[in-house]
Amino acid sequence: MKAYIFPGQGAQFTGMGQDLYEASAKAKDLFQIANETLGFDIIKVMFEGTADELKETKVTQPAIFLHSTILAEVMGDAFTPDMVAGHSLGEISALVANKTLAFTDGLQLVYKRALAMQKACEAAPSTMAAVLGLEDKIVEDICAAQSGIVVAANYNCPGQLVISGEISAVNEACEALKEAGARRALLLPVGGAFHSPMMEPAREELAAAIEATVFKAPACPIYQNVSTFAVTDPSEIQKNLISQLTAPVKWTQSIQNMIKDGATEFIEVGPGNVLQGLMRKIDRSAATAKATI
Repeated sequence: MKAYIFPGQGAQFTGMGQDLYEASAKAKDLFQIANETLGFDIIKVMFEGTADELKETKVTQPAIFLHSTILAEVMGDAFTPDMVAGHSLGEISALVANKTLAFTDGLQLVYKRALAMQKACEAAPSTMAAVLGLEDKIVEDICAAQSGIVVAANYNCPGQLVISGEISAVNEACEALKEAGARRALLLPVGGAFHSPMMEPAREELAAAIEATVFKAPACPIYQNVSTFAVTDPSEIQKNLISQLTAPVKWTQSIQNMIKDGATEFIEVGPGNVLQGLMRKIDRSAATAKATI
């Protein structure tokens, strides 16, 4: 069975999506619709923007979404998912690809999500850190023992967690994690504490937009970051998507459940190959590939 997986923030690069734009009239149309929907020239930023311009959350998130969803659309009949999943932001890309969300609805949600997250980051300075070489339970216990807000935010693969929270609490947790034997515990160059309680203002803002959006029955199940199991009920998908901003990305658990349910091939749809790398650490026996047109 084929599982299609969609990347999140961090996979962007200058020139992303230009090959699709030049190869397909359908892609060109969708990019133009994106410009009109967003009200600025995202095509120009994606194709010609500097690394710093592409790093801005309000650009990064729609850019990655567009690369992923337009690629899936241009693949046409070659896009044959039995199941889908997306890492953080990638979950909205997956929901467009499996027909739960319309393309423009997905794009508007992504843009609102990016702006709400940016606002939450500016309101309360916060950060994230990557932790390598410790069991999940040890990381969770050390985070829980800190006086400030710090939580496990991304379960990327066995031995690789990202923690998220207040700057002082994350720094203290990093020191404690190193003492506990972490191979590395290093701050990430991000704007704030994604997938933590610090994103509650963004979650509330996005909840209203998600509740006002039509969610249809999907063409195939999605394994969501919050629940990790196959979901096909539109109202449950909607509820999980609202919870996602303040809840951890349970990527390892989602992939393991997809394998349990019969997935044998994982195809990454969008920029970069981060998810293929994580796949090799979660289960080396599963085949991985990159989606192409």
